Amino acid sequence: MDPTDRRVVDWMADSFASVEPGERLDLVDDVMQLGRIRHLPVTEGGALVGVVSQRDLLAAGLSRTLDVGESDRRVFLRSILVDDVMTRDPVTVLPDATLRQAARLLLRHKIGCLPVVTASGKLRGLLTETDLLRGVYGEDEAEAEAGSTSA
Repeated sequence: MDPTDRRVVDWMADSFASVEPGERLDLVDDVMQLGRIRHLPVTEGGALVGVVSQRDLLAAGLSRTLDVGESDRRVFLRSILVDDVMTRDPVTVLPDATLRQAARLLLRHKIGCLPVVTASGKLRGLLTETDLLRGVYGEDEAEAEAGSTSA
């Protein structure tokens, strides 16, 4: 089987953090740093309404952080709602789509993450660039956790 014909559902993360539109960016910053993640789905009443990325977080704080310390940066991020910076109506993929289809979406839209939704729009998981590479190149979780010793 061609690895790009594998299904998204088999490679997506089905355990993930999410935030709501009324949350503040300092919380998003904490979750992203603690979880070492770059994308968070934004949900409201369980429904996907957007995605907030590390890029959104950086753009929101960039102009203010150039001349301020970490504590002032946190205060500033606390003043911004997720709703103000999230990407609304994000590009999504169905669980039974192929990795090839997902890769095309990532490339076409120049994004690094696809929320995986059912036909009715319920959020099922997230597929990142890293998940896609694992699916195509066959690296399993044990190999991923062991890492590589060569540069």
